[in-house]
Amino acid sequence: MDDPKTLVSTDWLDAHLRDPDLRILDASWYLPAMARDAKAEFDEGHIPGARFFDIDEIADQRSELPHMFPPVEKFMSRMRAMGIGDGHQVVIYDGAGIFSAPRVWWTFRLMGKMDVAVLDGGLPKWRAEGRMIEDLPPFVRDRHMTVQRQAQLVKDVTQVAASSKLGDWEIIDARSEGRFRGEEPEPRAGLRQGHIPNSKNLPFGRLLNADGTMKAPEALKAEFVAAGVDLQKPAVTSCGSGISAAILNLALERIGHRDHALYDGSWAEWGMYGDLRVAKG
Repeated sequence: MDDPKTLVSTDWLDAHLRDPDLRILDASWYLPAMARDAKAEFDEGHIPGARFFDIDEIADQRSELPHMFPPVEKFMSRMRAMGIGDGHQVVIYDGAGIFSAPRVWWTFRLMGKMDVAVLDGGLPKWRAEGRMIEDLPPFVRDRHMTVQRQAQLVKDVTQVAASSKLGDWEIIDARSEGRFRGEEPEPRAGLRQGHIPNSKNLPFGRLLNADGTMKAPEALKAEFVAAGVDLQKPAVTSCGSGISAAILNLALERIGHRDHALYDGSWAEWGMYGDLRVAKG
């Protein structure tokens, strides 16, 4: 099941930990309600050699929306400074299991970098198995990186609005059922409640096992089908702010569904503008 372009196990990472061209990223990010400090936790202990990828800083900070994908030049600059470049195999993990790491996996793919995988089960599984943890800063040496942005992997609000009307793409929302139906308040102030018309709801937790690992491809496919997703259509994923949506993109890639994109603004954008239609129930 190990695939260095999508998902690798803790066994795989442990076996390759000292490969000279392996680079590990801690992409932990938490909602305010989780009351966790991702950078402080990284400094206290991380997988050996890991660098910290700050999702809120390596972003387009000119946007009013949270952690939108970064400009190409900024991404290249930050990666070079972290010693990540062409020819590297990148493995990304987070402190929740599988939560924010797929967002960074998607960001690398958006930049045309394909040798990137998420660590299945993340840091919780690594720790539970008694594997090595360190608190040392990594040794970093600059490495050149070339980028070819893959524009088809991201959708903006205009494209999603058109798909909502035409039904040419399956819009899949990774938020909880209560938020999707408009029965729970949004964590961000000022946002309306509900969902994009004609979208389908597949809470990202349904794609994960009890131990925080991702379900096997056949089980993933069954979850998409159960959510009413037509897998013959291209897909665009959405969530609260573009983080957990990427878990759906990773799952789609795992089942061989290659035609998928992510709505970067997600509900943080759609729920803000009163001229965009909202569905409930």
